[in-house]
Amino acid sequence: MRTTTRPPDWTPRDPWRDSGPSGNPAVVLADLLPALFASLPRRDQRRRGADYVRGLLGARGRKSIRNISSLFGGESAEQSLHHFISGSTWDWVPVRRALARHVEEALPARAHVLRPLVIPKAGASSVGVDRRFCPLRGQVVNAQNAVGVWAVSDDGATPVNWRLHLPDAWLDDASRRRQASIPDSAVAETPDQCAVEAYADLARGWGLPPRPVVVDARGADLRHTARRLSATGAPMLLRIGAGERLTVTDPGLPRLPPHLTAQQIMTVARPLRHPVIERRSGGIGAAGAVLTARVRVAVPAGPGSARRADREMVLLGVGETGGHWPGELWLTDVPGAHPARLLRLTRLALRVEGTYSHVAEGVGLSDFSGRSFSGWHRHVTLVSAAHAIKVLSGTADIGWAAEEARATA
Repeated sequence: MRTTTRPPDWTPRDPWRDSGPSGNPAVVLADLLPALFASLPRRDQRRRGADYVRGLLGARGRKSIRNISSLFGGESAEQSLHHFISGSTWDWVPVRRALARHVEEALPARAHVLRPLVIPKAGASSVGVDRRFCPLRGQVVNAQNAVGVWAVSDDGATPVNWRLHLPDAWLDDASRRRQASIPDSAVAETPDQCAVEAYADLARGWGLPPRPVVVDARGADLRHTARRLSATGAPMLLRIGAGERLTVTDPGLPRLPPHLTAQQIMTVARPLRHPVIERRSGGIGAAGAVLTARVRVAVPAGPGSARRADREMVLLGVGETGGHWPGELWLTDVPGAHPARLLRLTRLALRVEGTYSHVAEGVGLSDFSGRSFSGWHRHVTLVSAAHAIKVLSGTADIGWAAEEARATA
């Protein structure tokens, strides 16, 4: 094994241990760590967890275990951190729960946003990797597919839970399951089912106040998504496709045939449009008016189902003055669904996009190269903590304001 000789007085530089004025990452780190790792039974585990988070914040370049360990003693630290992430037995769920509660206390969320994550991979050994279509690249790539639950406030967005989608090629292969330590509890599910379960996991016993859930449900099974989210007790705001069929229950519209598409409903509702002033976040760009219309609808039961239509919801159409109508379609059961409030909630998805590209990737969200299911989950858990530290300390290069300004221009 290769060894590295250091001068006798050499001390690895840890930029996150030396604290400065209140509000820098070191202060936030010191405040977060005791709660974050309270569930870890051993002191050495808590120390390695703290080192890993510091390394995600301080290591240059790709956030591999080797690069992280270079800050804390080289190869011996590398072996210890590798075991801590991929070979240890600590449970990441209590750590995520502690992070979510800490973030909620510091920056109360306005909503939880579900965002898919596609992580391209060169080989076939990383857990869950498969040939998948990547919308951002517009092509099929070899990648992992996951879903993040992001707590979004007026001042930032932080991922607080993750779920890795496992295709049948992994679940049905006993050898692959064994090598990646995939638990027996992991069962087959579609990508949209994976997204809903990521939020359902958070809603079960985490002690967080209920917040609206914002989901891009275009292409998903709308009936399952709406029914499963409704079972969590959280209000929902779902972006849907123009061809989604709904039943109009709004007494303000003339009697219409059942099961019209959302596009057809909003075409009929065109006279109901009202302008809403949209103020862009971060002080970027002037406030502008968009047109919105609301129609009360219900999601019809699927073919052959003995169920009646689900509970009543509101279909929201959004469009630019003089532009295509509607430009966006949203389905919601948020109480007191005033168009201005709903519009602000829809823009939280844009906030996640900007924060993801400017912060989460920078602290190593896509950098895990291990092969185990538990290793991936532990890595993204500690990445979420590093991300939260940058957001809470105000040192993140937050790009969501510019992202939102471009999207709404």
